[in-house]
Amino acid sequence: MSATQMQRGGARGVALPPLTNGPHRKRLGLVALVATFGGLLFGYDTGVINGALRPMTVDLGLTPLTEGVVTSSLLFGAAAGAVGGGRLSDSWGRRKTIILLAVLFLSGTIACVFAPSFEVMVLGRVILGLAVGGASTVVPVFLAELAPYEIRGSLAGRNELMIVIGQLAAFVVNAIIGNIWGEFGGVWRVMLAVAALPAIALFFGMLRMPESPRWLISKGRWEEALAVLKTIRSVERAEAEMADVKHLADEERASRATSWAALKDKWILRIILVGIGLGVAQQLTGINSIMYYGQSVLVEAGFDSNAALVANIAPGVIAVVGGIIALTLMQRINRRTTLLLGFTLTTVCHFLIGIASIALPVGNPARPFVILFLVVAFVGSMQTFLNIAVWVMLSEIFPLHVRGFAIGLSVFCLWIANALLGLFFPTLVAGVGITGTFFLFGVVGILALVFIYTQVPETRGRTLEALEEDVSTGAIYLVHRKDTAGAS
Repeated sequence: MSATQMQRGGARGVALPPLTNGPHRKRLGLVALVATFGGLLFGYDTGVINGALRPMTVDLGLTPLTEGVVTSSLLFGAAAGAVGGGRLSDSWGRRKTIILLAVLFLSGTIACVFAPSFEVMVLGRVILGLAVGGASTVVPVFLAELAPYEIRGSLAGRNELMIVIGQLAAFVVNAIIGNIWGEFGGVWRVMLAVAALPAIALFFGMLRMPESPRWLISKGRWEEALAVLKTIRSVERAEAEMADVKHLADEERASRATSWAALKDKWILRIILVGIGLGVAQQLTGINSIMYYGQSVLVEAGFDSNAALVANIAPGVIAVVGGIIALTLMQRINRRTTLLLGFTLTTVCHFLIGIASIALPVGNPARPFVILFLVVAFVGSMQTFLNIAVWVMLSEIFPLHVRGFAIGLSVFCLWIANALLGLFFPTLVAGVGITGTFFLFGVVGILALVFIYTQVPETRGRTLEALEEDVSTGAIYLVHRKDTAGAS
């Protein structure tokens, strides 16, 4: 059997029955929709600070340092939530963990809305961070484990689309509330309170959703797993997938290690380092500095505060458009190709923003609009070619027995990079300006391109079980070398 046929079959190279339409496809879509409310909350809670921070600073008497602490406290909390959520989902289950995250989202929102001081605000933001980090780990894994391999990229990628929809919703809510009621005190509390609605929807929605069949199989709960699969697949496809996953689970049950012990396996260690590299490289593009401090960047570019609040919607809109395009690309273009193209485009945008800020000095009437255009181009490139691709790859490259732990560790490093950038971005812009900041991002982008080209394997068009076999033996890197040699 050829390598292509092997990729299109199961872990043993056995062809699976084709996907069919029917009530099971609608059920799969409903499960994915409910789960991705976690992504919507992720996006809203990280994006709302963009417009809420300025009025919050006045009400709570924040300094530039405490502004950075308020912004980054969520991100450091997310780092802890990523590791904790991943490990909890391995032992407790994906579904129950997401329900717990919904409770944390609601609790954190309430704490922030009624925060009387800087200290309580930071506590609320940390709670939200735990939920955001957990969602960033567990929801993509849940979706990848539910999805047929033929549409895994587009299904798992819906979570990232919901993240940018959540961020756009935050920007729109901020602009409306800020421009209509901006003169009233405490307007930022209303901006934050909106997040309670999707948190409640996620909690009650997940109570009616099934557990991941692959997690059930990992716990030896075969009958429950098959029952779940039959609700989201045709009967023939469900039975074939069940046999494929069970075969791999039986082979590994006696010898596999979990969590930190798994790092003794050089191939597991290598793929986790690849995951960490992907996450950190994504964050060091500076995308979230735009999502958190976009208004401040646009004010620095030359807009006044209210105009910047409205102009800030443009990157949010292009992020959603790019996310929709990215979902179609996931099933048509190899992951590595998408990543290489994305880092190339974002790096070019970084250098162009830096050059524009030199060529168009402060006071030039064209400066704010040119920089806004380039920022929108950067965000569009990022969302179309990088964000969804990175999150999809993180959800699919790790073997089942360490999947929650491995993605948790990778996303922990992603969030630490995100948090450090969120904490020091205002200081960086104050120190070296827009020019130096974006030139630095451009240099990092060049390093990321080298990393992607030399280290990241291809995963498109293969079942999770087939990927697991090749990752566990190191064969996935040999396939990459052959593909590279054949293309040269």
